Amino acid sequence: MVDLGELRRNLDREEETWLSPHAAKSSQAIRRRFEERIAEGHRQNFAVDADRILHSRAYTRYIDKTQVFYLIEHEHISHRVLHVQLLSKISRTIGRYLRLNEDLLEAIALGHDIGHPPFGHDGERILSRLCQEHGIGPFLHSVQGVWFLDRVEKDGRGLNLSLQVLDGILCHDGETHLERLAPDREKTFERLEEEIRLKLADPGIPLKPMTLEGCVVRLADTISYIGRDLEDAITLNLVRRDDLPEVVQERLGRTNGAIVYSLVSDLINHSYQKNYVGYSPEVGQALKVLRDFNYERIYNNPRIKEETGKIEELCSALFARLLQDVREKRLASPIWTDFLASMAGGYLESLQPAEIVRDFIASMTDAYFLRQCQELFFPQPLPLKFA
Repeated sequence: MVDLGELRRNLDREEETWLSPHAAKSSQAIRRRFEERIAEGHRQNFAVDADRILHSRAYTRYIDKTQVFYLIEHEHISHRVLHVQLLSKISRTIGRYLRLNEDLLEAIALGHDIGHPPFGHDGERILSRLCQEHGIGPFLHSVQGVWFLDRVEKDGRGLNLSLQVLDGILCHDGETHLERLAPDREKTFERLEEEIRLKLADPGIPLKPMTLEGCVVRLADTISYIGRDLEDAITLNLVRRDDLPEVVQERLGRTNGAIVYSLVSDLINHSYQKNYVGYSPEVGQALKVLRDFNYERIYNNPRIKEETGKIEELCSALFARLLQDVREKRLASPIWTDFLASMAGGYLESLQPAEIVRDFIASMTDAYFLRQCQELFFPQPLPLKFA
């Protein structure tokens, strides 16, 4: 009979010689609560985390959450589930060449956007405004992702993920352009909580991941969406390929495949055996030009914002309605039947009503949000026969 626990311990020992000195070792994983089945089982620590995220309810909801373009019926336009899969693949490719921990890379990548609400960054902006109006601070999907995985999943008990994974999710901010990033290694769960408080007090404050793997995911986040969003925009006739700035075409390429290949190759070349990850100055500058192009021509394009005002009105009305449902304990409300009914004791008592509504709306897919608005605010067909 094979001793699977011993095989796992052999893998842990092999990491000491195979992985880079700058990599996070599986044996270094830190959890809030000790679990004997992890310590004695055959799966390495960060592989457990990746599996727990993959099997979470929040991960399942990626399937119908907006990446960039919402309310568009087109089978070839990216949803967030594809983005996280692309990020996982790209991160692990980079990690293999830099001899980093691929399980940790996968776990951070799969979980990094768990906290996103419906309708992408527009939905995040709208929900943040409502949260601030109700006195619970801004809404940030990175903070919400940690909250979901650490405190809301498993009916309010959380997944007991490692600090390294939660830190990578908190610090993944792919919207900020960076050409080089080094880890801030000395962190604890107390430091994680402090950084969450700092981020909520000042959303613009920069945070650095505690692992080189977290740094890779943060830079690879941009790699995974920048060219793919361009392809989606070309499909929707928002931009033409020939519109790309010349420096982007020359240094990165004209297609998503070429852009990903150029960025990954340059990142590996300029990060190999280093205690940081980064691009060459030439490629980093071209990436900034492409990012600015995407913001001007795609993300801020008024043609894709035509329905945003309606979404904002619906979100405001839904927030107010659900808040009243929580306060008045209307047990027939979807916030009770679909969210609170299965929660373990302590979740409801420890949060303000507005925080509960925030969690529920943030958990929604685009389709579920629209369905709830239709059922709550629009006339419904009456039964054919009345009692």
